Amino acid sequence: MPSYAQPRQPGQRDGLHWFGTLAGQGLLAAEYSAGSQVLAACPALPWAWIGVAAAEPPPNDSRRGLLLHRRGDEGLWGAVRCSLPLPLASESLGAVLVQHALDDGVAVDAMLGECERVLAPGGTLWLTALNPWCPYRMRWAGAGLRARHPGAWQRALRRAGFAVDSVRLQWLGPRWRVEHGEGGIGAADRLRAGIALTVSKRVRAVIPPSPLRKLRWQTGHLRPSEPARREPAIMDP
Repeated sequence: MPSYAQPRQPGQRDGLHWFGTLAGQGLLAAEYSAGSQVLAACPALPWAWIGVAAAEPPPNDSRRGLLLHRRGDEGLWGAVRCSLPLPLASESLGAVLVQHALDDGVAVDAMLGECERVLAPGGTLWLTALNPWCPYRMRWAGAGLRARHPGAWQRALRRAGFAVDSVRLQWLGPRWRVEHGEGGIGAADRLRAGIALTVSKRVRAVIPPSPLRKLRWQTGHLRPSEPARREPAIMDP
């Protein structure tokens, strides 16, 4: 069974604890409304949120959401305590939100593969991660986090079975000052602290039924397209 365990020095904390700092909270606060908007646009199916321990999950007023916190190598905690694979039926969820739970670089392929498995056809995966090209990276330097560029995330999504041609990319959070957390898709937004990738699970093509064979009634009448057959003339003796 895949796990989140990774070798660390005794007493060393995993990098995901950085999100509990003031700088980390500034990024998470900017992402809160974006995650809620993703859920609002999803169909009325159960959904799951998997985030770092310091993150506030989206509203779960309908009680259709499964909320799980990633606690380093301790696995997932919440309504259930588990590791991977997720204790969920295949194609049972309309959306999965993964909020920085993979920013330490552990079990990336295993988690994305599970997201693809539990999503129903047409379901949405919303994945947030750190932006390696932003000035804000100086705030998490040395914390043990791993920031991947969007191309690396797209390759990981492709390996998991997602159609990367439908990936939508957004930049979220502050550029440098913690309180300036917004989002956008413009050129200046590429310097924001976080990225959000949204991708839908491909809908399987339905095999069309075989065309019905046209039946022709044998009426004895000639069709206009068929030439008349000439009968040999009978001569009187």
